[in-house]
Amino acid sequence: MLPESDLLYILALQKIPGLGSVTIKKLIETYGDPRAIFEDNRSHQKLIKGINKGVLNALDDDSILKAASSEIEFLKSNQISPLYYKDKNYPFYLKQCIDGPVILFKTGNFSFQQRNYLSIVGTRKCTEMGKSFCEALAYELKPYNPVIVSGFAYGIDISAHEAALKNNLDTIACFAHGFKEVYPKAHKKYVNKIESQGAIVSEFWSTSELTRENFLKRNRIIAGLSPATLIVESAVKGGSLVTADIANSYNREVFAVPGNPYQIQSVGCNDLIKTQKAQLISSPLDIPYLLNWKIEKELQSEPQTELTNEEEQVFLNLKGIMDIEELAFKADIPIYKLSSILLSLELKKLVKPIPGRKVRKI
Repeated sequence: MLPESDLLYILALQKIPGLGSVTIKKLIETYGDPRAIFEDNRSHQKLIKGINKGVLNALDDDSILKAASSEIEFLKSNQISPLYYKDKNYPFYLKQCIDGPVILFKTGNFSFQQRNYLSIVGTRKCTEMGKSFCEALAYELKPYNPVIVSGFAYGIDISAHEAALKNNLDTIACFAHGFKEVYPKAHKKYVNKIESQGAIVSEFWSTSELTRENFLKRNRIIAGLSPATLIVESAVKGGSLVTADIANSYNREVFAVPGNPYQIQSVGCNDLIKTQKAQLISSPLDIPYLLNWKIEKELQSEPQTELTNEEEQVFLNLKGIMDIEELAFKADIPIYKLSSILLSLELKKLVKPIPGRKVRKI
């Protein structure tokens, strides 16, 4: 665990304008001890190339250390854990990223052990189809017990968190600001649930302002926490495409769900697939197949509600989100019979119809 004295000097380095994660790591590797960076600032014998005079002058500024001390008090009073990039409890996949945060702040009891991690992002203006895919994904992936990572934003992000919580999966929310506030405010109701069933993480101080640049920085954490990132829906531009680019730059897997070419929420995903920047995902079960996940726990596959033979036949053949025609073929039941069977299953709260003549399990 990082000593508080070291944390003080690391936070102080973060406070200096012009010093990013990559440079701070280089300084720490060069000196070995964060305190030594400040103590050696007179001779500058070991300082690496690219450190400008303004940074050197800032090392003499006592207000930097005072600000760092105040931030430590905030962390203590709000039970926020600082995860140091050299510690064993720092997220494994994020540690492999050269620009990963030097310190990652965390709330919640979640421990970043070796698990199946999947980052899910998408448009804030998602469709019902996008939400339903997130729900079906979490339901189908339950046997693999994955950790669902997302950005806590409107649309696909919060749908991914909700689906994880509903299916008792651990979920990690990545903030684009410090822990003094919650954005968007409408999602404050999810904070306690996520902390009890996962964690909330951020690299930002409590005094950090909510800026567009911070959201872009947050995206690299989402991409860095997992070996794979899934884009469910995206317009031609947006933060989810930035996250996909970052994941590709980290040599991580990128997946995308294709959609209607005439629908704006599908353009970004279709382009990722077309330009071979993402693999096509047509079913939730494509994820464990492509990532070679192993089942961690067996789940009861049959519903508790009493079903007729035909209802059970349809229910057991329904995998993820399926076209009605495909389901009729798999279950070997004529279309004219399938509609009434699906209505009965819907009334029993076992399936849900999806726009476009599709259906999924609840």
